Order: sequence, then structure tokens, then C-alpha cells
Amino acid sequence: MRLYSSNRQSPEVSLREAVLQGLAGDSGLFMPKSIPLLAPDFFRRLPQMSVQEIAFGIIKALMHDEIPEHDLHHIIETALTFDAPIVELDADLYALELFSGPTLAFKDFGARFLAQLLQYFLQDESRKLLVLVATSGDTGSAVGHAFLNMPKTHVVLLYPSGKVSHIQEQQLTTIGGNVTALEVLGTFDDCQRLVKQAFLDAELNTHWILSSANSINIARLLPQMVYYFRAAAQVKRTDLPIVFSVPSGNFGNLTAGLIAKRMGLVVEKFVAATNANDIVPKYLCTGCFEPKPSQRTLSNAMDVGNPSNFARMQELYPTLSAMQQDIVGVSFSDADTTAAIQELYQKYAYTTEPHGAIGYLGLRAYFQIHPRRTNGIFLATAHPAKFADVVQPLLPVPLQMPERLREALNKPKVAILMPNKFESLKSFLLDELTQK
Repeated sequence: MRLYSSNRQSPEVSLREAVLQGLAGDSGLFMPKSIPLLAPDFFRRLPQMSVQEIAFGIIKALMHDEIPEHDLHHIIETALTFDAPIVELDADLYALELFSGPTLAFKDFGARFLAQLLQYFLQDESRKLLVLVATSGDTGSAVGHAFLNMPKTHVVLLYPSGKVSHIQEQQLTTIGGNVTALEVLGTFDDCQRLVKQAFLDAELNTHWILSSANSINIARLLPQMVYYFRAAAQVKRTDLPIVFSVPSGNFGNLTAGLIAKRMGLVVEKFVAATNANDIVPKYLCTGCFEPKPSQRTLSNAMDVGNPSNFARMQELYPTLSAMQQDIVGVSFSDADTTAAIQELYQKYAYTTEPHGAIGYLGLRAYFQIHPRRTNGIFLATAHPAKFADVVQPLLPVPLQMPERLREALNKPKVAILMPNKFESLKSFLLDELTQK
């Protein structure tokens, strides 16, 4: 498997090199040089295939022979130990529930696969691995748990102070072991900027094998394609086209779906549903991509003012008109979001959280313009209890708290407060982390 940089100023690399680097030397994002079409037989067998079988078929096709089949099977079976079920709410209306993993969020798919892949690639490496992660909520805990106690590995989670939910903060600051949480005085965009600067710093790269577990890492996207295929395999009306509504922030989740379509999954349209951070929906309307400081919303994991994966979207769709053929963009306010949480419960007795609510709103908006029958699937990306402070006041019944979340709430928060300055991060990594 060969990959190139979206900025096209760095040489092509292997998958191993791309996964270990995270970001290309020219600050671009790695993209597969070729995206294969899956064979017709794969789609004929799709309804009977497990998540693990789907993942093997897709990833094997992309990787070619970079990893032996036996080893790839082991990586996938170790990482993807949970399903991605769809829940039928109404005729042809489904929620794709992506929170069956250990940290109850869709990030478990990518984080666990990446952890196993890195362990495979580094099994004969003597240097230590440093995984740097910028998180606006769920990524941090998913990555921390995926890499917990992995040999010769340190994980550093950077999250914006006061801008994640209480439960999310408890999850990512109570992991312990080889996982350190840095509470950054700034926004998610600041955290993401610091991570990117670290990857390009020569001195840091002499001390560590640096890698990212954010969606800038191509290995995060590979398993995220899987649940689009899995969802398509579960719909009742296979004669109807499929529309996916994807709550979007950094746009890795949507990009995975777009690559799935390029590999042959038949999708009529993707809805890029955002909160007030509506940079991509505006681009789809005007053709102007204008990053801006992120705005804080109830759907905090989507509070991204300069989405990194837009670079990959442009690689898949070099022109605006081409992108508009497959993607429609919509955005919603916090008031829309809370109303949608209530509407879903009142109409369908279904409980979701702010990100899933925005996915539902995107689907509803699409149906208002395109009323013909389709299989409408919105992505429910996290367990509603992770946002109990928002969701519970909107429901007439008590919200059930999973035991694993209850355990995190009872642990003491352990985080290091840090300015949003690269010098502070670099000093910590060189002077304090190297001593551990």
C-alpha cells in the first residue's frame, strides 16, 4: 500500500511509515495512492458477514500484501470485539449505534485498530513510542484505553480546559498507567495545532517515535469504513437507496464513509451535519473554505474551526461540483439540538445525545428537500449517558448510567494544566515525560 501527502511535497510512503509518522513532512495528510473497488462477491456476502469479516475484506483490499493475512486477522479480531447495530426507529429510518466499545463512543473502532497496528509495526523496535492526541471529548479516552499498558509506549492526551463534558473529562483523566492527560488553556484547535507542531519538531523526533491517534492518522480511518458497510448490510429494504447523515467536526468520520463509497458501497448521499462550526457546509454552498476560531456548543466533540480532514475530502473530490454530487452540508444550533433530543424520545422513545441529535436533524433536513423513500441512517456516535448533564433534563425518565462510566466518575481527576504554547508542551515531553 502506497500513500501520498495531500500537500504533494513529500515522497510516497508505505502504510507502516504513514502510520508511524501520522502527518507527512510537508504537513499534509496521507492518502492511499489507489482505492480499489471491492469485488461483486463481497457485496453478495455482505448481509451474512460479521464486523470482523467486513473489516478484513476492506482493509485487505486496501493494504494488498503489506501485512500477512494471519497477522491482519489477529489485529482485527483483537481490536474489533464489538458490533455496530442499526436501530429501526420508523419505516426506513435508522440510528447506527457506534457506542458498543469499551469507552462507549465510535472512536473505539479507530483507536483500538490503530493501537494493534502500531504494536505490530513496532514489535522489533527498541525506541519508545509517543502517541500524541488532541481530543475534543471522546477520542482521548478511546485512545488512552486502547494503548493502556502497551509496552514501550506513552500516550499524551491534550484536551481544551472547560470544553469537554464532565463525564468525558473523567474518562480521559482517570486512565492512569502510561497515559497522561494535559488540560490545555485553549480550544481544541489549539490542541490540534500543538500536536501538529510536535510532529514536525526535529528534537522531539530524536527522542521518540512520534505518532498520532487523531483522525489525521490514516489508520484511524480504515476501520471507520467498516460500520458503513455493516449498516448497509442490516437495512430491511435493500431495494431502497441509502443516505447517511454524519455528525461532523474534524470530518474523519465522513471521510471514512466517502472512501467506503469509492470502494463500491452504494450510497445516494452523505449529509455533513455540523453545529455552529459550519465551515464545511458553508464551503458546499459558496465554494469558500474559511477556517475560523471554534465556537463552543453542546455537541463539543464537533467544535472544530479548521477541520483537518477537509484536505482528504478535497483529494477525493478535486472540484466543488464533484463534492456536491455526494455531500450536502447543513448546520444546527444548540436550540435545534435540544429540541431534536426531545423529539426523538417523544416520537420514537429513542434516547440520543447532542451529536446523534445533529445527525438526526441532518437526515430530517435532507428528507424535507428530497421526500422520496430512502433508507435514512444517522450516526449515533456516543452513549447518551456520556452527556447526561445535557440529556437528562430533556427526558421524562431517568437516564441509565453504564457501570464503566460510573466507575470513571468515582475516580480522582489527574491532569496537568498547560498553556497553549508549543514551548510548554515540548518542555514537558523532553524534561518530564522522558523520565518516566
